Amino acid sequence: MLRHELAVLRRQVGRPALKPVDRVFSAAASRLLPRRRRSAFFVAPETLLSWHRRLVARRWTYPARAPGRPPIGPEIRALILRMARENPRWGYRRIVGELAGPGISVSATTVRKLLVEAGLGPAGERGGLSWRDFIRHQAKSMIACGFFTVDTISLRRIYVLFFIEISTRGSTSPA
Repeated sequence: MLRHELAVLRRQVGRPALKPVDRVFSAAASRLLPRRRRSAFFVAPETLLSWHRRLVARRWTYPARAPGRPPIGPEIRALILRMARENPRWGYRRIVGELAGPGISVSATTVRKLLVEAGLGPAGERGGLSWRDFIRHQAKSMIACGFFTVDTISLRRIYVLFFIEISTRGSTSPA
């Protein structure tokens, strides 16, 4: 009688909507029954076996992680860029060393990549003016001095102290 009722129900209902929990339970329960009784299930034995294979595989596999280094968070990225802007003489290795103090672990390659992406150059070129550019800009207000001695033919020593404007040094025309 039960087999006949099951056959009638199979004719009336289309494909059953199973949840993942139903599949896991059916796959686990099918392993407890002898093989000849597996035909009592409302799915084919191959389906039960495939569900069981997936159940075992999920038990022994671990969630996949993307390869490579984990991404840097936006707050650490902002901190790295701020440190680079506020300390133009620090290179990427120095920044990595400073971040290690509070326990932030970032590779030097990652810091260098972030600085390049942000358009910040190497440590010497990142800040304001270079020394040469500073001298050129300040030349009109700078004076250099020198001191030397001259021995004359009459065996007298003359002491010479001179001053020169940096802006006129090396140029023949007034600026």
